[in-house]
Amino acid sequence: MTTRLDSPSGLVIVDKPADWTSHDVVGKLRRIFGTRKVGHSGTLDPMATGVLVCGVGQGTRLMGYVSDAGKAYDATIRLGLMTSTDDAEGDVSLTTPVELTTELETAARANLSAMVGEIHQRPSSVSAIKVDGERAYEKMRRGESVELPARQVTIEELTVHSVQANEHMGMPVVDIDVSVACSSGTYIRAIARDLGEELGVGGILTSLRRTRVGEFTLDDSLSIEQLEKEPTIMSMEHALPALFHCITLDQDNARKFGNGGKVSPEVVAESVRATAASGTLLGVLDADGRALGVAEYSERAIAPKIVWPN
Repeated sequence: MTTRLDSPSGLVIVDKPADWTSHDVVGKLRRIFGTRKVGHSGTLDPMATGVLVCGVGQGTRLMGYVSDAGKAYDATIRLGLMTSTDDAEGDVSLTTPVELTTELETAARANLSAMVGEIHQRPSSVSAIKVDGERAYEKMRRGESVELPARQVTIEELTVHSVQANEHMGMPVVDIDVSVACSSGTYIRAIARDLGEELGVGGILTSLRRTRVGEFTLDDSLSIEQLEKEPTIMSMEHALPALFHCITLDQDNARKFGNGGKVSPEVVAESVRATAASGTLLGVLDADGRALGVAEYSERAIAPKIVWPN
């Protein structure tokens, strides 16, 4: 699945440690791999851990496609608190003693279940969404009030694993452990905040671990310590099939594609043509299995979107 440091380009699937920013991880990878050309596919808060997909070299050109992939998380929601950031790192703005009762647990489970499907969710005010050309969290740091409009997201699964009584500075609170599978752009902090608002007691996130980005999971991830000991990159040839359905071009078509030319849709298997919609993205390999790039399918042509130099 992986190649050593001498591979010029690819993906690095990092198990991000707590208290690191995503930019911290990028900086570390730049030093490990000896190149400035490193990027990540989507910010994880410092509090969060787990899957952070990074691109090295030509792999940085895949980051936009990775960021659009679905995500999965394990998280803990705490009822009884509100903070400026909707998580445990913010300033506490409200505390409400919450006792665990059958009625509370039933209401919490019902509200979480109602969030499954397509919903309109208001992002956290400390998100990386831009407002007037500036990140929302940058405005918040200056003390400005930020209210972001709700956006449509999809929560595919939301599983409650446990509901337990706990304490915060001697005050009774309730912790709920959940797993969430969702579309890109979903804020798990917002789930905690909205649940707390619905129950009238406040809610924040106290832990967050991203377990999957698209097809990349924790099993694919390497710790910073592992990467320091043995710098390892997932090759483009392994990365493409994890992101797209892949097609293989013969020598003539591979040459044409590599020069930025369109190729006939007949190179795509009939079974794929029968189901592929116009605009479907495909990974492109040559007959030797080398990654050539990414193409957009239509009934008239396979058009290059990304072409990597060979």
